[in-house]
Amino acid sequence: MKQLTILFFALTSSLILAQQKLPKNKAIIEASIENHKTELVAISDEIWAKAETALEEYGSSEILSDHAEKNGFKVQKGVAGMPTAFVATYGSGKPVIGILGEFDALPGISQKAVPTKNPLEEGSPGHGCGHNLFGTASLGAAIAIKEMIQSGKIKGTVKFFGTPSEEKFFGKIWMVREGLWDDVDVNISWHPGAKTEADVQSTLALVDFKVEFFGQAAHAAMDPWNGKSASDALELYTAGINYYREHVKPSVRMHYHIQDAGQVVNVVPDYARVWVRIRDTKRSGMLPVYERVKEMAEGAAIMADVDYKISLISGIYEVLVNRSGGEIMQNNLELLGPITYTQEEIDFGKKIQESTNKPQIGFNSNINPLKATIENLEGAGSTDVGDVSWNVPNINLWVTTAPNGTPWHSWAVVACGGMSIGHKGMIYAAKAMAMTMLDLYENPKMVEKVKQEYKERKGAEIYKAMIPDGPPPIPSR
Repeated sequence: MKQLTILFFALTSSLILAQQKLPKNKAIIEASIENHKTELVAISDEIWAKAETALEEYGSSEILSDHAEKNGFKVQKGVAGMPTAFVATYGSGKPVIGILGEFDALPGISQKAVPTKNPLEEGSPGHGCGHNLFGTASLGAAIAIKEMIQSGKIKGTVKFFGTPSEEKFFGKIWMVREGLWDDVDVNISWHPGAKTEADVQSTLALVDFKVEFFGQAAHAAMDPWNGKSASDALELYTAGINYYREHVKPSVRMHYHIQDAGQVVNVVPDYARVWVRIRDTKRSGMLPVYERVKEMAEGAAIMADVDYKISLISGIYEVLVNRSGGEIMQNNLELLGPITYTQEEIDFGKKIQESTNKPQIGFNSNINPLKATIENLEGAGSTDVGDVSWNVPNINLWVTTAPNGTPWHSWAVVACGGMSIGHKGMIYAAKAMAMTMLDLYENPKMVEKVKQEYKERKGAEIYKAMIPDGPPPIPSR
């Protein structure tokens, strides 16, 4: 009995000391998120199971927006012409702090929450980028801030942005064009990953466009001389892109997806279509490559004696880094410390690494010092958070939700996002973001410092959304 009493006292003392590490209001934030943890995990798992793709996230959007409404937010649905986009607002006055939530899945990577490849439904979508965790964690942070405003501990407005279609059409561009961030002072975002750190690196700017070729059908054996092959033009075009790779800067990336090159072998195809994507570390570097690759389409059409058409799909900016915001986030990561894992979770992570031919080294959740910002970071991805960051200062965060070296956009990420490894990262992200938001509400000078850096980095650049006129490309239901 005496030993049990000593053990209880030791555990209680440890808990008290852990809580004393945090300033009073941050301890309240942490307690709020822990209090909502069960429902947040349930929401994340429900979105994980739905796995809805770009601009078709009707169920996922409804789950998040309904939960925001249930927690006292005023919700505006169907914003910027997208049925699955919404803004949930609570409070009044300044500062106005926004937080992003994504919830779209990727096609073809369905997976059970097990550490070997095993789809829930072969060929179906899966959350291979962890967006089921992304949107849920951000809503959890927004609710914790809402409770602080409601109790009178802080003043201002919190806005949760439900942003669809990050993986395909980049829904945030239409939301930016609609002016939805015009009154926001600072925006917060995060992303699931294989590391935990305040993110002070940029991303790649990109442009997506479609090239169509129009020829003349004919019998491929009986009278091919009467045909004009659209697929010939497509092949010449992609060959031109591939030869061009030798003559662009190392930071440039070029991809294409052939969507239509004819239907049968014995018909000279009169129609062909390819989706092309160009990237570079800066929008200013991407645009000249884009213009050159468009010219190649004309050349291919001339050689094949067919007509052609180029259609812009969308284009996004690189992220505008904010180190002042990164420093605030870094302080909160150091307060929280690293995520810890059970032996069962470590074994799950190592099995994921074994299954994907990676070193079996477990997780990386260490809190390292804030990194230097690399001016032209190669090997990065792209995100429409970039467009938000050119309209309002943005503070971003990575949090570990999968083992080190996990291939992203793969079944392995889906597996982790549907069990406790992903859940732990999600709850951690909610705490780190909410604490960072709290700092901004409590310290007007921090807000001004973040905004001043944003103005200096943006300089004379005038933002221009790179999307076609008219509504977003909503799929028919």
